[in-house]
Amino acid sequence: MIKKRSSIQYTVLALFFMLFSSCQEAGKVKVIKLGHGLDASHPVHEAMTFMAKRLAEKSDGSMQIKIYPSQQLGTERECLELLQIGSLGMTKVSVGVLENFVPDFKLFGLPFLFRDKAHSHKVMDGEIGKQLLNASVGVRLKGVAFYDAGSRSFYTKKPVRKPEDLRGLKLRVMESQTAIDMVKSLGGSPTPISWGELYTALQQGIVDGAENNLPSFYLSHHYEVCKYYIVDEHTTLPDMLLISTTIWNSLSDQEKKWLEEAAMESVVYERKIWEEAENHALEEIKKAGVEVIYPDKEPFREKVSVMYEAFKKDKHLKEIIEAIQAE
Repeated sequence: MIKKRSSIQYTVLALFFMLFSSCQEAGKVKVIKLGHGLDASHPVHEAMTFMAKRLAEKSDGSMQIKIYPSQQLGTERECLELLQIGSLGMTKVSVGVLENFVPDFKLFGLPFLFRDKAHSHKVMDGEIGKQLLNASVGVRLKGVAFYDAGSRSFYTKKPVRKPEDLRGLKLRVMESQTAIDMVKSLGGSPTPISWGELYTALQQGIVDGAENNLPSFYLSHHYEVCKYYIVDEHTTLPDMLLISTTIWNSLSDQEKKWLEEAAMESVVYERKIWEEAENHALEEIKKAGVEVIYPDKEPFREKVSVMYEAFKKDKHLKEIIEAIQAE
């Protein structure tokens, strides 16, 4: 019944956007609609608001981005599908969701792929990052920029200090086969659930925990239900800003330049406020009674090593993994 209702809602949304274009021109002003699932207080939303402001300034008001947060226009997957048919202009999703559209993005779900934050930034800002931004063009999605989304760690209703403590726990994951495989490797029971439905699922015991970065754990109020945050930092999944190729191809070279410049400036801004948000979230969850656990990461790393063996059977993915590790 829920699936049927979701399908009907999605169809209505798609029809709505086909009637009211994702890139409207009012006089000489080009308005691009951007929908995403994050709360309006989230650092990535703030960064996209900064981008919209800079784009309006660069274009002397001839280009505007109108942002719809908090799943107003659908879930991450629904927004991507709306981009593909040109009914929505832009969106922001975790790269974990993108692996359902482009296999290359499975790489980001590999646990412990990056040595640290500096390493991940170097890869995203370099040639590998540029190639990945264009990897989804074939499915009518063009990457514009990567936003820092920190490292993902588990949070649960019971303490976890070693992989064995995850055994049998129902853990929410994104709609990502790589995330599902990771949780299975660690002995947990992966349960894909929409981000917007997760608080209720935790409250009702549908799942025993989840995994995400610190600001998302704090801003979602999941700390009210899960009193243990386990800093294993298993994956570093950036957020990716995307534009529909339908909309991108309708822009002039100058408009594309303005948009890319505004996006890159917002990346610099977002990295600064992200770090501040992480520190603030850590302080606040401790005040709220959450126990922050720093486990030995090596046992977790060993448990998921089998995933690398499977990935490296694919020559193309093996080359990208080795290029990332060599950075």
